Amino acid sequence: MTTQTLEREKLSIADYETDILAWANEQAWLIRNRQFDLLDIDRIAEEIEDVGKSEQRELANRIVILIAHLLKWKFQPERQGRSWLITIRNQRKAIDIHLKEVPSLKVKLNDTQWLDVVWGDAVYLASKETGLDIFPEKSIWSTDDILSESWLPA
Repeated sequence: MTTQTLEREKLSIADYETDILAWANEQAWLIRNRQFDLLDIDRIAEEIEDVGKSEQRELANRIVILIAHLLKWKFQPERQGRSWLITIRNQRKAIDIHLKEVPSLKVKLNDTQWLDVVWGDAVYLASKETGLDIFPEKSIWSTDDILSESWLPA
């Protein structure tokens, strides 16, 4: 028996459904030790696809928060303050960093269906946070304006 086989026998066959972390560690071990015939290929493929979905969700969540604060800024000028500016700045910075780390996400910024969903979520969030039902259902700003470091709605 080889050392690798002995090490492998120490591992249990981890079940994805009961312990995803143990399963992931075991799959990584199998890959590193080139024991490809023992891999859970279909689940690995699903997990890789989920990474992409997770990245998209992070981008969407950050843009939702940004738009919600821009909406509040425009429609509640009497409440404009430093904390809103900080949130707007921080979300823009985080979005910029995220797009640099995952450049393929930039296509989402041109996807009108995706942007409509993001806008709707932002309107919902702004309404929930303010108790107001005055926000436009369709986007009133360009993506370039929303992401522009220096732009604020009048």
